[in-house]
Formats: sequence, structure tokens, C-alpha cells
Amino acid sequence: MSLKGNTVFISGGSRGIGLAIAVRAARDGANVTIAAKTAEPHPRLPGTIHTAASEIERAGGNALPVLCDIRSEEQVVEAVEATVEAFGGIDVCINNASAIHLTGTLDTEMKRYDLMHQINTRGTFLVSKTCIPHLKKAQNPHILNLAPPLDMQAKWFKNHVAYTMAKFGMSMCTLGMSAEFARDGIAVNSLWPLTAIDTAAVRNLLGGETMARVSRSPQIMADAAHAILTRPARECTGNFFIDEMVLREAGVNDFSPYAPGVEGPLAGDFFVPDSVLAKTDTKLQGMG
Repeated sequence: MSLKGNTVFISGGSRGIGLAIAVRAARDGANVTIAAKTAEPHPRLPGTIHTAASEIERAGGNALPVLCDIRSEEQVVEAVEATVEAFGGIDVCINNASAIHLTGTLDTEMKRYDLMHQINTRGTFLVSKTCIPHLKKAQNPHILNLAPPLDMQAKWFKNHVAYTMAKFGMSMCTLGMSAEFARDGIAVNSLWPLTAIDTAAVRNLLGGETMARVSRSPQIMADAAHAILTRPARECTGNFFIDEMVLREAGVNDFSPYAPGVEGPLAGDFFVPDSVLAKTDTKLQGMG
């Protein structure tokens, strides 16, 4: 299957994993709305909604860059309405926008707590809620949340309770909405990486170039997302997918192109359950 002619609404997406997913959809000939809040170049973060739109169009898709802070209900509604007006509907909603702040309880300022919950949990709920009336009209509707499996172990909470709660809030949207909208044929799934992914967040917050050298490229998440979004929606919902496992199921055995030049173990990501680790022979070093 292909995403040709489908309309993809993605929160964030001006860089990193979100942009990689958008460009992969564009290679099929999809229409892509980039709903993000970066319109002017940032000194530390590459990419804007306009540079993302250019990449999407170069890849063969149609792009709609929309300035949108998903904390604002008004802006989300306007972005969705603009998408429907431009492309006639919405087939795929990708909740990619996220905020991260890895601090313990006593070191977490409430403004940081609020930011993570407003963007991660509330933003995912709001964007999904706003897109769902249009997804109900689509032929193969999907919601994909870039959120981890609900692996309720204390080790994932103890070092950064606030962040884990905010990310698991996105995962609970997957759990609940997949059941709520099953009769409507809307697939609601999560996707999470097995390894660290070389993004601005990893470089700026988790170790810079050192961490980037033991991370995979965002392309692995893009390819895994594409494999999920091209599945029949009624047969694929309520899953907490891990990128490598999705691609192994699709027949991929060589993952070296996703980490060119990396020698030795890759950095494992947070929140990956032990049951998943037992199924891979990829060598990982601890990160969570």
C-alpha cells in the first residue's frame, strides 16, 4: 500500500523524527500539513515549518506549513480547518510534538511540568480530538502517537517522574482511543524507538555528539511509521510498536544503514520493555 493522495496532519515536524516521517510520506505523493511553532530560524534548532515544507515538496508531496502551538485549542482547530480546506480531508494524524525535561521531582519546576503535560498529554488529546471527525470520513484512517509502551515499572519513573507521566499520558491516549474508535475503523497506535535517535533533543539534552555517535538516524522511525500507516486500519489498532520490530516483521534484517559508521553497542532508549529487549540481537548500552 501507499500513502499517495492521503493527507497527513503532523504536530511538530519541522525537524527530526517528525520531518523524516513527513518526507517519507511525501515520497509516496502524500499531502502533509506541518503544524509547528517554529516559523523563524532558531539558533540551536535546525528547521522551520517553511524549510520542512520545501523538503516535503522536493520529495514529491504537497505541503501546508501552518504556524501552530498545540497548547492553543484555537490554533489547532484553525490548523485542522486549513488542512481540510487545502486538501479535502484528513487520513492520518501523527502526534509527534513533545517536550522533554529530565529532572527529579525536587528539581522539576512546575512551569516545566506544565509545559510537558500541555504539549505531550493534552496536546496529543487535543490534536486527536480535533482530527477524529475528519478521520471518520477517511478510507484508511490512522492516528499514530510517538509514545512509549505502557511498561509500568518504577525504573522508568524514578529519575524523571514528571517526564514519564507526560509521555505515558500520550500512551494512554493510544490505549483508550483505540478502543473508543474501533467501531469507526480508526487505527490508533503508538510507535517508539528501540535505540536513541539522532535528533536535536538527543544532541542538546542527552549527550551531544557523543550520544549522536551511538544513535540511529530518524529514518528508521520514518520507515517504521510508513509500514504502520499503510496497514489496513481495522486490522491494526491498539498496538505499542517498537521501530526495529516493525521493520523486522516487514522483512528488514540489516539495520546498519540506519547507523552508518557506528561501531559497538548503540544507546538504548527509555521505556523499552524487557520483553522487547529479549527479542532483539541488537547490542545496546543502557540509557534509561
